[in-house]
Amino acid sequence: MSVMENTEESPFRISSTVQALSSILRGEPESSCDAECLYAGQRSASEPEKLWFKESSAKNLRNRDFLSPTMVLTTLFTDGKVPPYVMDRVLSAHGGGVLPIADGEVIEEGLRLRIDRVTTFRDVLCGTSKYVQPSCKKQASVVLNCPTMHPRPDIPTPDTMTLGQLRTILVADHLGALLQKHGYSVSYCPVLPEGCEIIVFLKSLGVDWPTVPVSSTNGQREEELWEALLNSPYREEETETEKAKSRMQRDSVFQLAQLQSAVLGCQVPVAAVIHVTSCQDEFRQQQMATLWRAGGATFTQKQLVCGPVKTPGALLSAAQYLQLRRVQMKEASEMKYGEQVEGQNWDDIIRVMTSATVRFELLSTAHTSPVTLDVQREGSVSTKGPRGGVFVMYNCARLHTLFNSYERAVEQGLYPEIPDGSQLDFSALKEEGEWLLLFNYIIPFSELLDQSGQALERGGEGVRASLRTEQVCKFLVSLSKDFSSYYNRVHVLGEPMPHLFNQMFCRLQLLRALRELYHRALDTLHLPPIPQL
Repeated sequence: MSVMENTEESPFRISSTVQALSSILRGEPESSCDAECLYAGQRSASEPEKLWFKESSAKNLRNRDFLSPTMVLTTLFTDGKVPPYVMDRVLSAHGGGVLPIADGEVIEEGLRLRIDRVTTFRDVLCGTSKYVQPSCKKQASVVLNCPTMHPRPDIPTPDTMTLGQLRTILVADHLGALLQKHGYSVSYCPVLPEGCEIIVFLKSLGVDWPTVPVSSTNGQREEELWEALLNSPYREEETETEKAKSRMQRDSVFQLAQLQSAVLGCQVPVAAVIHVTSCQDEFRQQQMATLWRAGGATFTQKQLVCGPVKTPGALLSAAQYLQLRRVQMKEASEMKYGEQVEGQNWDDIIRVMTSATVRFELLSTAHTSPVTLDVQREGSVSTKGPRGGVFVMYNCARLHTLFNSYERAVEQGLYPEIPDGSQLDFSALKEEGEWLLLFNYIIPFSELLDQSGQALERGGEGVRASLRTEQVCKFLVSLSKDFSSYYNRVHVLGEPMPHLFNQMFCRLQLLRALRELYHRALDTLHLPPIPQL
């Protein structure tokens, strides 16, 4: 599997900074502080696992950005006193991706560091594109197999599909989008007949599952696989009581035929085949994977197992659940906007918001854990408040409204166009929420996108894969809470007076980067931004 590194200058990265600072505390040679090294050197048994902590709370970010706790210093240095030459190296830490250190000192809690915020604001906001994409691109394929979608013996419908099965499809869809951003070529399995009921249903959730004409089948490949299975020297004579097992084997053969087609269609080497399955189907899927290996498959196969979806007091199909959320979303919109909630534009908004609600409800929990939903009819979906997908979409829409207002003011001659970032004085960004948004969200976003690809590469020896598919949803909800707090507190578009323009432009640069981040993150969930809510 080859890797194409980005050729432009490395963006600042939290991990690179922590690695360089940790290497310095361990007394490693300066060359080992390079951003690409991963904790070189052997750790002693008494040495703490983590030497530095990135601060994230508004309270702590007022006076420090990184902290090496007193316990760490006591372990590494006599009486916990940091030698002057070590402090000098810490304050002058540098290298690809290492954040510029402004100052540092030993306090009661440990060794605290503050980042040079003006330099950091300038680099990030004048080069946002480096911070909203993965750090490198892969040249490999991944096949995502969703057993829920295979006929047993019929293709599932929205009325027969359980919420647990719907969860596996949305996890596969989101994971595929994340891996594609990382550069992987992703194939989805099975390919379904175009126009079938489940395909139409999934499109309403933004899932573009691959299809083929109804006349196209894998019939010949299935028969060849089935014939090979029947003629296997390891096959025992079938008895009447084993006919059910035989039917299950035929289902597995159908799945194998689909998987073989997906693998043969890959244009670059296959890094892995990931079976995204429910916990109820895990054992059966293990049997299928074993059958494929027995047939000669040498691909790395992993299972991404999804926990159940619980709906206390109700039992809903996927179709009923989606309809319930759609009705609740429309009622909430009508309560807020009244009679204007009519027409195609509002239909599109309600469809996207319903999809956002469903996706965040089913994807915000670690895929191995169960999800519990409140599906009582009287439980409304709020169009405001920190409640997952709706709240995220609402805050993304606020950015759209802000920039529309600014552009209208420019047309009216009230404000000039935003100048190039090199002409701005970013020391004007002094509000604590501004650094928090940059340091907690814009800078780490690239590393968040990297996580799925890195976890796939590490893999491990076990059958199960753990790819933290909940991270983007949690990130967006947390971002929206902090952005909402900042936006409610700070008046971005001020009076049209020249001496106020620099600060306004700096804030608009920050929020423009944030808008780009929202769009890139929502794209991994196949949620288009909406202009209003």
